[in-house]
Amino acid sequence: MAVIKVRNSGEVIEGVEKVGAFLESQGVLYEHWDMGKLPTPLKEKFTLSDEEKQEILTAFDPEIRSLAERRNYGNWDIVALSDATPNLEDLLKKFEQVHTHTDDEVRAITAGHGIFIVKGNDNLGYFDIELEAGDVISVPEHTPHFFTLMDDRQVVAVRLFIDTDGWVAHPYEEKEHQV
Repeated sequence: MAVIKVRNSGEVIEGVEKVGAFLESQGVLYEHWDMGKLPTPLKEKFTLSDEEKQEILTAFDPEIRSLAERRNYGNWDIVALSDATPNLEDLLKKFEQVHTHTDDEVRAITAGHGIFIVKGNDNLGYFDIELEAGDVISVPEHTPHFFTLMDDRQVVAVRLFIDTDGWVAHPYEEKEHQV
């Protein structure tokens, strides 16, 4: 279950309802999917064949299609990152730069862990959203954010897009460096 850490205040927010309410106040969609639907051999597997990626998409097809219909997402795929990922360090350097998109950035974590760091509204500053299997978020378009892995450096996620062209990262420059 997601945990939020507000960087400026040190506040920690836990529990589905509290996390959901906080993220809603920041314009970030949060849902939690039932990971019991994931085939057991895929629960801790981070190097996936195309067939295994399709198994994940099939297992969560109703949830994916429901989210896609509600939010106008037209495409989806699977991303799997681990120490076995070629050029992982280069990918992480790219991910770990604050940026925005002209589309929502949506992730449904099916295995492992990841952290989205999001710039909050008003004077809140940045907050970390620590995600684990079952957590689903949608960071709104034009919202400054970045993504990184947790210490275990393993994640599998469903990514949803309105249009893959809208998912291009645009660098974000802080007026004051608050990350």
